Amino acid sequence: MTRRAVVLLSGGLDSATVLAMAQKAGFECWALSFRYGQRHAVELAAAARVAAALGAARHRVAEIDLRAFGGSALTADIDVPKDRDDAAIAGGIPVTYVPARNTIMLSFALAWAEVLEAFDIFVGVNAVDYSGYPDCRPEYVAAFERMANLATKAGVEGHKLTIHTPLIDLTKAQIIAKGVELGVDYALTSSCYDPDHQGRACGRCDSCRLRRKGFEQAGIPDPTSYTD
Repeated sequence: MTRRAVVLLSGGLDSATVLAMAQKAGFECWALSFRYGQRHAVELAAAARVAAALGAARHRVAEIDLRAFGGSALTADIDVPKDRDDAAIAGGIPVTYVPARNTIMLSFALAWAEVLEAFDIFVGVNAVDYSGYPDCRPEYVAAFERMANLATKAGVEGHKLTIHTPLIDLTKAQIIAKGVELGVDYALTSSCYDPDHQGRACGRCDSCRLRRKGFEQAGIPDPTSYTD
């Protein structure tokens, strides 16, 4: 029997790669995205394209409103930082951090996994090209997994739930190389925090800069449409 897995799919480079990796590992993948009030909602169209291209069993978009709390450049009227160098990107927690976002999204994934009788969740967090997000660290993922196995019917009944983070120790260049090897079309993805009304990437936010650098270091042409 094919094992089911819930895959968090933002529509970005990392999550597309994770979906391909989960498929390659033999999982039947149920992709989950979120409309959470993000200013870069163009990523949801990208997620739909990626889910279709990679053959997800189903793609669902959950609706939550994190703009009700704000506190982030992605969910409030706060400028997205631009043109920061590597040292600035790596130093401290940026204003693009969305409070508790990964905890909320993993909790939704956990709920759907229970309904599907799936015991595996895949998420594209990464701690190498680390841009200051505390909920992308291995310690955080391990803590959430422990909680999940304490808090669910499946866990209590002895069905261990595993949070898979196959990108956690990879550089952006390594992630891109792995995705290309698995046939991921990165032209379908969107990583920008501040795209224009046509969905083109700004090329200047932290996410765009890390993406560009990754393609350069991997020696692979960047298919992204940038405004600049």
